[in-house]
Amino acid sequence: MKRTLRAVALFGVLAGYLILMWRGPWMVDGGHLRTQNLQPADGVIVTGFRTTLVALGAGVIACLGLYYTHHSLQHTRARDREQAELTREGQVTDRYVEAIKLLSGDHPTQRLGGIYSLERIMRDSAKDHTTVVAVLAGFIRQHARLPEGGGPGSGPVTEEIQAALTVLGRRPAREEPTRLDLRRTNLPGADLTGARFGRARLADCDLSHADLRDADLENAWLPGADLTGSFLTKAVLSRANLRGAGLDGAVISGARLRDTDLRGTDLRRAKGYGGAEQLGTALTDATTALPPSG
Repeated sequence: MKRTLRAVALFGVLAGYLILMWRGPWMVDGGHLRTQNLQPADGVIVTGFRTTLVALGAGVIACLGLYYTHHSLQHTRARDREQAELTREGQVTDRYVEAIKLLSGDHPTQRLGGIYSLERIMRDSAKDHTTVVAVLAGFIRQHARLPEGGGPGSGPVTEEIQAALTVLGRRPAREEPTRLDLRRTNLPGADLTGARFGRARLADCDLSHADLRDADLENAWLPGADLTGSFLTKAVLSRANLRGAGLDGAVISGARLRDTDLRGTDLRRAKGYGGAEQLGTALTDATTALPPSG
């Protein structure tokens, strides 16, 4: 339908142009031009009008040519960008498949390669960010799961688990639809210095003797977590849930506790406690055990 309308419009414009070329001089200056027995002066007027009309037509055609060229160039660029995006996505998919193969390998070196390959994919492709985070979190839960029944874990974190934690802790700051889920994982002695674990689900984790200095744990869920002997110096724990967490021997000097849920938490043997000034607006009740004042 659109093509038909365009053809009709083009035909109308062309017909109007030819009529102007033929009768235009008399339509514009008919009072001074003869219709018969034209004199040289009449020829000058007719020739000048038609020359002007030809120049105008040439200008219109040139403008239309430029518009068409610009439109075609934009279309070509858009098609090239789309093709490049499809090619890039295909390459990312191939890299992702290879990384998963490495992550499921039998040798620790293979698994390390898979972890760092996934990190590169996460940095290069924002669309795959959530998927990579979920895969690495699942890897940690699978290989560092606390025994059922509440028994002790199997010792310090392995090199692969530490690598996965490091990658997650330094992941790009992007909006994430779900919380990082590391519940009931065995992570004693893990190095999480400066880790970005805000909103993370760390309930019932074994983080004993873990290094969490300067870590971002804002809005994190840590109820029942074992933080015995951990280093929480200057960690951001604002609005975190620490209900029932074990903090015996934990160093909490400079830790931010604004609106932190400390109900049922025993801080009596925590080190570096800054008193009421540090406690601030933290949530406490009769089940919160604080170090003796003075």
